[in-house]
Order: sequence, then structure tokens, then C-alpha cells
Amino acid sequence: MKSRHKKLALIGGALVIVGIIAALVLNALNSNIALYISPTDVAQGKAPHGKAFRIGGLVKEGSLQRQADGVTIAFVVTDTAQDMLVHYKGILPDLFKEGKGVVAQGKMSPDGTFVASEVLAKHDENYMPPEAAKAVDDAQKAAGKHVSPSSLSDKPKASY
Repeated sequence: MKSRHKKLALIGGALVIVGIIAALVLNALNSNIALYISPTDVAQGKAPHGKAFRIGGLVKEGSLQRQADGVTIAFVVTDTAQDMLVHYKGILPDLFKEGKGVVAQGKMSPDGTFVASEVLAKHDENYMPPEAAKAVDDAQKAAGKHVSPSSLSDKPKASY
């Protein structure tokens, strides 16, 4: 075999290995992506079936229900236009409260409820996840009223 043929074989083999590695990395990234979908989008049928995604908005006042075991919880997430019932089994974050922003990751069940595998709460009185803030803002604009998500806080804002 000539030196030229050996070089071409090595280059070809290297390209095949790089291609396989790239395909494996892209496949791993694609399987770990969780899309954000608002309760309004879920109501319109835009939620993926059998695939994990995130839903966010505000925890509706008076909707939190705890089971006797203390770790099974049901609550309603709203973007002020649509409501979505969420079931979660686990320990909630300390900052999880009714009327506050939340993002839950999980899947839709056949009965139309969202079964969360993870629940994230906002970290201070002025923060709401950007996706949830946008969903609440869009829903309020569609309803003809505009209230910024940061004004939904029960604490006064500090001025600097």
C-alpha cells in the first residue's frame, strides 16, 4: 500500500469516528431537552405526547392540596388565561407558595393532568422564570389587561 493510500485511509477512519461521536452527542442532547409550554398552549393541544416538557406560571390561590402522606401534592398552575392541574410526589422547594411563580417538569397523563417529576420555585419576590413571565404577560394581554409578573408579588419592591 502506498503512503498516499495510508493517509487517505487514516483520514477516512478519523472522519467516521468524528461522525459517530457527533451523532452520539446530538442524540444525548436531544433526549434531555425539555421544552417549555404554557397552560394555554397545553389547552390548545400543543403539548408533546409521551415526552417530558416544562409548564410554568403562577400557583393558583387556594388550589394546593396535600395528601395524608405529606409528599403527594396537587396544585393548579395558571397563566391567568388557562389553568393546568399538576400532580407531584416529592418534597417541594421552600419558596413554593400559592400565588407565586413555578416551573414544573414532567409529562401529561392520559386523564389530562400534568404529572411533575420536578418542581422549581422562584428565588425571590421579583423573579419569575422568563418563560413563565412571558406566558403570564401574553395571557393578560390577550385578556385585555396588563399586569407585569413582578407586580404580582405580595412584598413591596425596594428602591435603590
